[in-house]
Amino acid sequence: MTPAPPFEPQGLPETARRDTASLLSRGLVRYHAELGLVCLSEFTLRSGRRADLMCLDPKGGLTIIEIKSSVEDFRSDHKWPEYRDYCDRFYFAVAEDFPRELIPGDQGLMVADAYGATVVREAAPAPLNAARRRAITLRFAQLAARRLTLCIDPDAFAPAG
Repeated sequence: MTPAPPFEPQGLPETARRDTASLLSRGLVRYHAELGLVCLSEFTLRSGRRADLMCLDPKGGLTIIEIKSSVEDFRSDHKWPEYRDYCDRFYFAVAEDFPRELIPGDQGLMVADAYGATVVREAAPAPLNAARRRAITLRFAQLAARRLTLCIDPDAFAPAG
């Protein structure tokens, strides 16, 4: 008889972590929309890293939000410090039951669910230089337009042939 597979020691299975992150993302987007910001998920930076959410405010300010769906997700992530070079503000976003003491005290912190979010700790502002802000804002606009185009015509960027 084959032994039963062991319980997954990392906690939630990968699909559950993705589902949690999706729900948190939805609440974060709703929260920011109420404040007049627009957000794009899975925003690829020039470095090749992918930010969970990139938000653009009406004055051109850029905020990156790194969603942590579990303790394991937080502990295994060593790339987040690189995001600071691509935004004016940086936040971690977690669910209500996440142990907040794990999040570094010098980073912004939000708590979210599928319906909204709240800021627990403000992010320290670190204004971008003008050239980088322009490049990121242009990338933001192009990605938003591309995604909108694909909603209208899923084959819009398919090679002719």
